[in-house]
Amino acid sequence: MKIISVADFYQAKNMPLPATISREIGHFNVFDVAEIAEMHKKTATMPYNRRAFYKINLIIGRNRAEYADKVINIDKCALIFSTPRIPYNWVPQDPAQAGNFCIFTEEFMLPSKTGLVLEELPIFKSGGYPVFEVTDEIREEIQPIFKKMIKEMSSNYAYKYDLIRNYIIELIHYGQKLQPATALYPTHNAGSRVSSLFVELMERQFPIESTRQQLQLRTAKDYADRLAIHVNHLNKVLKEQTGKTTTDLISSRITQEAKILLKQTNWTISEIGYCLGFEEVAHFSNFFRKQTSLSPVAFRE
Repeated sequence: MKIISVADFYQAKNMPLPATISREIGHFNVFDVAEIAEMHKKTATMPYNRRAFYKINLIIGRNRAEYADKVINIDKCALIFSTPRIPYNWVPQDPAQAGNFCIFTEEFMLPSKTGLVLEELPIFKSGGYPVFEVTDEIREEIQPIFKKMIKEMSSNYAYKYDLIRNYIIELIHYGQKLQPATALYPTHNAGSRVSSLFVELMERQFPIESTRQQLQLRTAKDYADRLAIHVNHLNKVLKEQTGKTTTDLISSRITQEAKILLKQTNWTISEIGYCLGFEEVAHFSNFFRKQTSLSPVAFRE
């Protein structure tokens, strides 16, 4: 699966690459959705893929968001947070599109500049819900933040990027306020900590980006050994915390990645199975059919 770089983004939009991109400073830019939509009529649609940058989008109009095996329909207006860890596609459902979005690289928002670690924030955590439908009232509060970004980008203020980082942080906090309270303030008992460590350990293995990459943790015992706890205790904790067994959670995550690789790469079934920890293609096919009721070939087609 290709990783869409900042340069790829500008090329796909038929826009010149800004001179403001640098490894030391990172990159930031802000756009008007209507203008981009008009330009997009003359350019190819960027494929479903992972991006090498973050994106915060206030979209006004009917759209469909596609995240792995999730499809989210937006009827009117939504605030969307996208991270390099999760591939997605955004499909307009009518020509009337408006709003704003900004893109920024990890270097632009380094902890040394912001005091924040982006991937540790609830809004960007794996398994989170990155799409929030918003009312007209909320839209009227959010859109001026983007307008201030646009104004600042054309200013000569020496510290304008510091100010823009503050605007990004304001949007992040706005999104996190829209999340359920349980996502922001998880309980901190021993069970929830084990569950959190399990999820973190599992997500570290993804995304699969090369046919030479292979999952190292495949079974409940693999995870229990890495966490230095008995497998029965891990099963008990996860069942209490999630309602699912360790094997169910592992299988679900592997299936999710399998779907992405089948749809978005030209790797063979054997290569995908190997990356996901199956030495024999028949074992992978049987596993996938059990999880989805389809063979890998049928799902890909």
